[in-house]
Formats: sequence, structure tokens, C-alpha cells
Amino acid sequence: MALVAGTGSAVLLGGGVGLVVGVGLAVGVYRALARARSPADRRADLEEELLTRQLPLSAELLAACLGSAASPSVAVVAVGRSVGAPMGPRLVAIGAELALGAPPELCWSRLSEQHPSLAPLAGCMVRTSLGGAPAAGPLIGLAHARRTAAGRAAQARVRRAGVLATAPLGLCFLPAFVLIGVVPVVMGLTTRFALAM
Repeated sequence: MALVAGTGSAVLLGGGVGLVVGVGLAVGVYRALARARSPADRRADLEEELLTRQLPLSAELLAACLGSAASPSVAVVAVGRSVGAPMGPRLVAIGAELALGAPPELCWSRLSEQHPSLAPLAGCMVRTSLGGAPAAGPLIGLAHARRTAAGRAAQARVRRAGVLATAPLGLCFLPAFVLIGVVPVVMGLTTRFALAM
């Protein structure tokens, strides 16, 4: 598509100008097409973002359930039923697999392969199932770390929005400042220097 657009414009305009415009158009079309994503890719990105948002709450609920001496399969199903989609159905499915006797490493590693944003949760649960250590501490730490990272990301977005909001104002007011404030002073000084000489 990019090659067709570039070649067409080069032939249409002809000469050196046509060649330059054709190459520029081909590069622009190629970049625009590379950034275009399919609806399935956009849905997958949205799902990963929602899973990332639900991760801290899910980790805290799992810590609470496991801290109350619930079995891992019961705790995972209970948390899955209490949080909404997209996290809930995934946790319910893992809880059902655990209740049927599936190896915890296999269930959690498959979840982390399918959804990389859930890899820290899966890692905590695998370490807990293999080592037998209580899961509450690592899960609470994971939830706290994720909330802190989300807060930092939100602050960075707010700072960036502030910069982006002031840029157009600077572009509008800077020429006015130069024309109204600087140019008259420079003209007055040059007039005085010209008269003094």
C-alpha cells in the first residue's frame, strides 16, 4: 500500500519533486499502517489493562481468603466470584482446575503465559504452593507495589497533560510578547543609539 502510494505520487508529479514527495508519502503511509491495530489487538490491550487494574484488589482478597484457612481452590473461586470480568472468570476456572487436582504450577503458569500482566500473581501463588509458605505477605506486598506503580503512572500522566495543555498557550502568547514587549524596546533603543551617533 505504501509503495503504491509513493510510486503513484512520484509518477503523477514527475521529476525530482515527484520523487521526494513519493518517498515521503510512502514512508508516511508505511508508518500510519504500522500503527493501525486490528480490533482484536485493541480488545486484547484493553483486557490486559483491566486485568492490571484488578490485580491489586484480587491479590488482597486472595490474601484474606488464604489467611482465613481456606483451601487454595476455594479461595481462588471465592475471589473469582467476587471480582468482575475479566479477572473473575479466569480465577474461577483456575479454582475449578485446582479443585479437580490439577498441579498448581501448571494452572498458574498457564495464566501468566496467557496474560503477562498477571505473572506476578501467578508467581506468588506458585511459590506458595511449592514451598508451603503463607501467601498473605507476598500477596499484600504485590497489591501494595501495584497500587504504588499505578499512582506513579497517574502522576506522570497528569504532569504530561499539564505540559501538553500549556504548550498551545505558549505558542500563542510568545509571539504576542515578542511583538508587544520586546520589539518596541529594541526599536526605541536603536532609535536612541542612532540619534546619539
